[in-house]
Amino acid sequence: MDLHAGTGTEARETESYRLDDATVEAVDAWWRASNYLAVGQIYLMRNALLRRPLEEGDIKPRLLGHWGTSPGQNFLYAHLNHQIIERDLDAIYLSGPGHGGPSLVAAAWLEGTYSEVYSHVGPDERGVDELFRQFSFPGGVPSHVAPETPGSIHEGGELGYVLSHAYGAAFDNPGTIAVAVIGDGEAETGPLATGWHGNKFLDPTVDGTVLPILHLNGYKIANPTIFDRMPEGELESLMVGYGHKPYFFEGGFDDEDVAQTHRRFAALLAEVLDEIADIRARAADGTLEDRPRWPMIVFRTPKGWTGPKEIDGQPVEGTWRSHQVPMNHVRGNAEYTRMLEEWMRSYRPEELFDDEGRIVDVVARNNPSGERRMSANPHANGGTLTRDLDLPDFRDHAVDVPAPGGTMGEATRTLGSWLAGVVDRNRTNFRVFGPDETASNRLNATVDVAGKAWQGEIVGTDVDLSRSGRVMEVLSEHQVQGWLEGYLLTGRHGVLNSYEAFVHIVDSMFNQHAKWLDASNDIPWRVPIPSLNYLLSSHVWRQDHNGFSHQDPGFLDVVMNKTADVTRIYLPPDANTLLSTFDHVLRSKGYVNVVVAGKQPNPQWLTMDEAVLHCARGIGIWDWAGTEVRGEKPDVVIGCAGDIPTMEAIAAAGVLAEHLPDLRIRVVNVVDLMRLQDEREHPHGMSHRDFDALFTTDRPVIFAFHGYPALVHRLTYRRTNHGNIHVRGFKEEGSTTTPFNMLMVNDLDRYRLAVDVIDRVPGLAERAAVLRQELLDTRVRARNYARTHGEDLPEVAEWRFTNSRGEDVRLGSTDDTGGDNA
Repeated sequence: MDLHAGTGTEARETESYRLDDATVEAVDAWWRASNYLAVGQIYLMRNALLRRPLEEGDIKPRLLGHWGTSPGQNFLYAHLNHQIIERDLDAIYLSGPGHGGPSLVAAAWLEGTYSEVYSHVGPDERGVDELFRQFSFPGGVPSHVAPETPGSIHEGGELGYVLSHAYGAAFDNPGTIAVAVIGDGEAETGPLATGWHGNKFLDPTVDGTVLPILHLNGYKIANPTIFDRMPEGELESLMVGYGHKPYFFEGGFDDEDVAQTHRRFAALLAEVLDEIADIRARAADGTLEDRPRWPMIVFRTPKGWTGPKEIDGQPVEGTWRSHQVPMNHVRGNAEYTRMLEEWMRSYRPEELFDDEGRIVDVVARNNPSGERRMSANPHANGGTLTRDLDLPDFRDHAVDVPAPGGTMGEATRTLGSWLAGVVDRNRTNFRVFGPDETASNRLNATVDVAGKAWQGEIVGTDVDLSRSGRVMEVLSEHQVQGWLEGYLLTGRHGVLNSYEAFVHIVDSMFNQHAKWLDASNDIPWRVPIPSLNYLLSSHVWRQDHNGFSHQDPGFLDVVMNKTADVTRIYLPPDANTLLSTFDHVLRSKGYVNVVVAGKQPNPQWLTMDEAVLHCARGIGIWDWAGTEVRGEKPDVVIGCAGDIPTMEAIAAAGVLAEHLPDLRIRVVNVVDLMRLQDEREHPHGMSHRDFDALFTTDRPVIFAFHGYPALVHRLTYRRTNHGNIHVRGFKEEGSTTTPFNMLMVNDLDRYRLAVDVIDRVPGLAERAAVLRQELLDTRVRARNYARTHGEDLPEVAEWRFTNSRGEDVRLGSTDDTGGDNA
């Protein structure tokens, strides 16, 4: 059976589009030059242009990099450049197999961009020497298409996200083509498999174009790829099923004249670009009736094309052996050194570089000019294009709080009403992203004002779907994260809302984006981009109805592992602090902001003015919640971070105040978690003096925390009073239960917190032994009641907080979540 037999649109030269000899010469020269530079970056540290025979000292002692994907990508880049020149295209290039860093670094140098941003890597022989030496070298540049590479918005180190990033880059960029080169190994990943569905969300009237190019070179590190071994008809059916029109090209497997190979691909690429232009024209004039079937290219070439065909009697070109470094241990090996020099001279560098080491005119002819160079396209340095958001005044959405605890509110629903205004005022540079949870997380107002993006079929029972929707939902955390990253990297703004437990699905994507931001901070020409903003709701303390699988606050721990320069965590305790927090994070650049807020009705503690001040401080004493006497030292500090822990901490302080009126209690609330750190560890950290003023140097501290207790200990281990800090939080106990029982099984309930105070204040356990026993007995009664009646004990569910005016306010601490299965 012919595995490559199929019925797709094949590459062919047409009379209507045929490259003239001069253009073929320029495209081929550019391709050879980029191949030469790619090989040189992997192997050489001097004698870059082979002015003399290679010597041992010319060769790097450690050979690092990936050759296998580079020549195919260089071929694509050369032809894209030709079309950019011919059609004046606004294109960016995303390298899914970004381990082919030598290819994109070579392209940036050939286009002149590299020398413009790195003056020490000039456009001459000295510059080529430095270009080679620095690659994968201590003090140099990474081997992937990292932030250091001009023109990159996608490093491609971790595979699977290139289509997601490309679609994110294309949203609201109507004149831009995002070329997404997909490695056939990458195509095996789950996120990439779903990434093809981005075409169901691309509006050809307001968005740009994504051109996927599936690069089949047959092998991964040590195994064949699934997609290369699929029969062509099967592969074509898959692409058609994804909603694409596939075009097939194969080159490099026979003795075809390379000029003919160039002509065939040029004709195919021209046909694809013509089809894209036709789709866009029909969309613009209103004659495009159905969702377009966008073209894509299946591009099959040998792995390690143009490299050594065999080494030591083993086949290399077209096999897995060419994936990384085809010849290792070249230094000191005379035969390998001879083979390397022969390989590099096969590109005829004397025809590509002049006596000064500058590229000759025939190579330069295939370079676009100015910002049309893909390595200099401003969309690939998105901060240069960023427009600040036009934000409505969040104070206009304030919840009226006549006194602490004086009203009930749903924090995320309140936020949603404000975000709806953000969407409405910024319809070309702000979107809301979420994995089918935007309504569940109470952000309905954003959907009401802007609709949900959808280019597929719409039936009579659908609601809120819109061809021009601004809310992006697909049931894949990978896709919405990738879309948002691509959107941000090209200079726009957004927010991703998710269930707290399931944001873990994108732990690794967060890691990669945080690394990108961190590296970009050290690159002067990279302009900061808008921050990646997470809203995590439907959180651990209100997932009593969905059970253990939905209960996990550990994303905070993941975020804390990244550098303090780019990470921020906020735990606003009510709606007004959430509004103030989000106004801040949407104005920020260069960070990952994680905001955790519940969606259920909860007590509202602060007026808007108080909330703004509290968020500005990030931490503060809530004197109305405690019983300390001014001028005297407290007996105990009850700290809290997170909406539900805050409520339980206040309730615990109230229980203690009622029964132990002489006990001096200080309540400290934390909204900016990083404030707990030492100022030497984080820009938001506190000095020891300021921390000690709040938490004392010698009094017990009972801390009610939203997440895993160890995180607070990690943040405060340097503090004077760390030995007296006792943290309650999630300890991996959960099930389908009642809200209050969920707190009890994790020892975060008000009664357990009150017992902790009794146990840790010196001398209190003896004189409050009766109260201690009553509190523990109440926990038993509460658990038994829940198991008998299926709801929480009335004295908990109907508990009242006596505020500073002496008014009783029902807190609604266990408002029913049973009907909320979303």
